[in-house]
Formats: sequence, C-alpha cells, structure tokens
Amino acid sequence: MTHWAQLLHFYQPPTQTHEILRKVADESYRPVLKVLAQHPNARIAVNIQGVLTDLLLEHGLGDIVTSLRILAEKGHVEFVGSGKYHPILPLIPEAGRKRSIVDNSRTNSAAFWAAWKPCGFFPPEMCFSPEITPAIRATGHEWLIMSGVGCPAPWPIDKVHRVSAGDSELAVFFRDDVRSNRISFRRTTPQEFIDDLSAVGGNNDAYVVTAMDAETFGHHITRWEREFLGAAFELLTHQHRRGANRVQMAFPSQLVDHFPAGETLVPYASSWSTSNDDLAANDPFPLWQAPGNMLHALQWEYVDHCQDLAATARRYASTPEAKKFAAIATEKLEPGLHSCQFWWASRRPMWDVSMIHRGLSLLNEVALNAARAIAFGGASPRTKQEARWRVAAANDTREAIERALMEEAAP
Repeated sequence: MTHWAQLLHFYQPPTQTHEILRKVADESYRPVLKVLAQHPNARIAVNIQGVLTDLLLEHGLGDIVTSLRILAEKGHVEFVGSGKYHPILPLIPEAGRKRSIVDNSRTNSAAFWAAWKPCGFFPPEMCFSPEITPAIRATGHEWLIMSGVGCPAPWPIDKVHRVSAGDSELAVFFRDDVRSNRISFRRTTPQEFIDDLSAVGGNNDAYVVTAMDAETFGHHITRWEREFLGAAFELLTHQHRRGANRVQMAFPSQLVDHFPAGETLVPYASSWSTSNDDLAANDPFPLWQAPGNMLHALQWEYVDHCQDLAATARRYASTPEAKKFAAIATEKLEPGLHSCQFWWASRRPMWDVSMIHRGLSLLNEVALNAARAIAFGGASPRTKQEARWRVAAANDTREAIERALMEEAAP
C-alpha cells in the first residue's frame, strides 16, 4: 500500500490588498475546504501562516478560519507550524527565527483553539539550511518538510530520515517535487495520479509526500479543487468500497509513527523553487537571494541596516519615549521580513514594482522608529553618532532601491 500525505500551504503577505484577499478566499479557500468537508476519507496537512489567519479575521473572512478548525477537530486536517510572516528562515538571525515561529503558534493557537497542535513544520518556501533546525526543534516540532531537491541520499519511500537539531533530531520528509508539480501545473489527471501512486511500493508499504500552495486549487487553476482533489478523493473512496486499498491518505505525523527511522542526513540548502542547476551554482535560494541580482543585494543590505538599528533601539530604550518607538520598530520588523518582496524582485520571471515597494515601506518604518528610539534613549553620544551613520547608510540603500524601481517603471 502507498500512504499519500498531501500538504497545502495557505499564505498571503501582510501587504496584500482586501480585494485580492477576498478574491482568493472566494476562488480557492472556501471551495477547497468545502471539498475536504464533503469527503470523509480526506486527510490533509495544512500550513496556514499566522499572518493569513490575522488577515482573514480582520477582513471579515473568519468563516474560513472556523471551517479549518472544524475540519481539524473532525480529523480531516493536521496543522503544521511555520514562521508567522513567511520569512526566509535561513536568511534571518536565530532570534528572529524563534520569535517568528513562536508568534505563528501564538496567533494560530488563539484562532484554532485546541485543534492547533502541530507536530510538523513547514519552512516558508521550503527554504532549508541546517542552521534553522535548532529553532524548529526548540519550539516543540518533531518533523519538518523540505524540497526533494535537497535530499542527499537515495530516495526514501519506506523509511523516514532524520536531521540533526542541536542536541536532538527532527524527522524529515522530502516533498516529491515531480509528483507535486504535476498536480500544481495540471500535468496529470486524478486517475493517472492514483494509478501512479498505487505502483510506488509494489506489494510493500511505501509513502509519497506532495505539497503545494492551497491557492493552486481554484485561484491559479479554475475548478481544480473539484477536478483534481475531489475526484482523487472519490477514486480512493471507490477503491476502499471494492476492498482494493492500494492508496491511503495519511497525515505526515502518522508516517513518522508507521515507518522506521532512516539515516541522520545533512540535506542540501535549498527551496521548493531550487533546481539542480541552482545547487551546482551555489544558489540555494534563487528567488530570494540570488548571486548577481543587484536588487536582492540592496534589499538584504537594507534589511541588515534595519535589524541593526532595531537591536540598538531596544538595547538603549531607557525612557518612555524611546521604549515607545523601539516597540514600534520591533513590531514592524517581523512583517518587514516577509518573503514576497524578494520573490517579486527575482526576475525568474516574477517582477512587481508595487509589491517590492510595499515591503520596502514596512522596513522603512522600522528604520524610522528605531532612529527615533535611539535619539530619545540612553545611548552614549558615540553610539548615537554611529546610529546616525547607520541611518545615513540605510537611506542611501533605500534610495538606491527606489531609483531602481523608478527607472524600471519609467516609460
């Protein structure tokens, strides 16, 4: 029998507009959840970023949160942890990773109540490097999922490998990139897909893990939630009624318990958009920090300035006024690190001046409020002078980004 674990990734950036959010909710989220509710055999791992949970509640779309909670309570959904604002975890400091993971859990726990009990972890964009595992394990997760391109061993179908995580380990699932992309780009039919899964293990137990954006279904591909997901669930139901169970849906956490532990591996730094050519070129995160991408370099330079200023602001916030501005800078920093601004600057082929600038605007608020906090705080004159130099350097970087965007937008 082949055990099929499917993960859906629900995410919208903190800069998303109400119109687009409602469009995605109507076209994708509600139809997908309706299909899941109609099929008792459905088992889906769901990663929903805390930022999207907040957005749905704030924009009058809380029925989606309620539907997800009910599906989890009925045993159709297993929630999976992540970072709240969808940061690229390998590219931010350890303290930022932990805060992002904890904030995601805090937000979703408040929204989904006792149904929120994630054992697994989805690194945003499946961006993995060995440095992120201690923060994942320290926040109580037992397994993580990453792209198959990062697997350094023979392809696992009957064992679940481990990765080191500080003094402990995490189980690791490698997404079947080929099968996942067949679904994501409509290159298979439900019958072809189920027939293919049926042959994976022969007469032995095996597993396959697929994962993709939830928005694939209905938003990116019209009616795909019914034509693929619903139809696949129906095929599995018919198999069960005939007593010919060759494929069974399972949660990833069930696979950890069912299959023996494999080796302890050191997977390649990678993402679910990384190719083998990218790995060979030492470019593990090509859509977010690509060598030779001038705009990526400027964006991360500005991030560095903002992180340094925010840390200095917190360190010397000794007056009520300084504490107020330092708190604002800290609050803005986490959403300011969301991945979309870098993704839209990748030119592979994604490019959107407005989305890039919205991210820059969030970071600009970090720099502005951190500078105010340092000015009102108890830092020494020398430290304040160094902060002014840092602000000047940050302004130069910000202006370089804006010049690049203006030149791109000019007729």
